Amino acid sequence: MSKTIEARTYEEALAWLRDNGFDVTDAPGTNGRVFLRKYNVSAAIQRTPEDGVKIFAYPGYLIGSEISKLVNRGYQQFLKTSKTEVPATADHLKALHSFAEELKVALGLPSLYNESLGTVSESYQYDRIVDRDKPAVDRPKRPWEVAGQESAAAAKKGRA
Repeated sequence: MSKTIEARTYEEALAWLRDNGFDVTDAPGTNGRVFLRKYNVSAAIQRTPEDGVKIFAYPGYLIGSEISKLVNRGYQQFLKTSKTEVPATADHLKALHSFAEELKVALGLPSLYNESLGTVSESYQYDRIVDRDKPAVDRPKRPWEVAGQESAAAAKKGRA
């Protein structure tokens, strides 16, 4: 059974956010973009050309004055900024989850089942292999990759 979700206009979304305890601050030097804050979590939204609203900066827990990204390493979730990385506590995750759910209601976005179960990370890195998160061309060659190339070269010389 599906429910229809009515998307809100930019002004309707801002009114809902203000009425429900969000701190709304205009982004400096821009028109139609605001920063939101509640539960020490922040995000940014902006007006679309059709007077709709879209998320500009996804919700993240504030560390200092910077919005962190939630990174899942399989064994632990971390809050990562450009300067630091700290383990995420249950309180951090509850605040992020509450903020994200309220933001969806404010913007008229659907609440998806898997996201309703708990906090969703922006990045998942389940294995501990060094450099696996880099593009393949930037990764150092592994010993078995180098050995494979050497044996292939030797086999090619033997055929000639």
